[in-house]
Amino acid sequence: MTEYLHDSQGVWIAFRTDPRARFLFNPDGDWIGWFPWDDGDVVTPGGTYLGTVHGDRLFADVGRPYRGDPGYPGAPGYPGAAPYPGAGSYSGLPSDCDDVPSALLWPRIAS
Repeated sequence: MTEYLHDSQGVWIAFRTDPRARFLFNPDGDWIGWFPWDDGDVVTPGGTYLGTVHGDRLFADVGRPYRGDPGYPGAPGYPGAAPYPGAGSYSGLPSDCDDVPSALLWPRIAS
């Protein structure tokens, strides 16, 4: 079952093919991150902190401590197109969190 992640405004920003899947993709199917520590923390393919999953939301925790170099997992296969899940509700931001910067979610557009 696909797990959809939204920002604080309820916009769909990322998904993974299963709640226990290791790789994270943006709605276009681009690989944007992975879960190296089997918890909610996500890093970019290059190993930089991307964000943390909070329920069905992906937020960047301000001041998140450096956890070390997670290495490189190898590139995943293309996940295929994920169906649009619909918008989530507005949630606001938890204390000490920001929305993940768009440049990290859509790296092809930002470069």
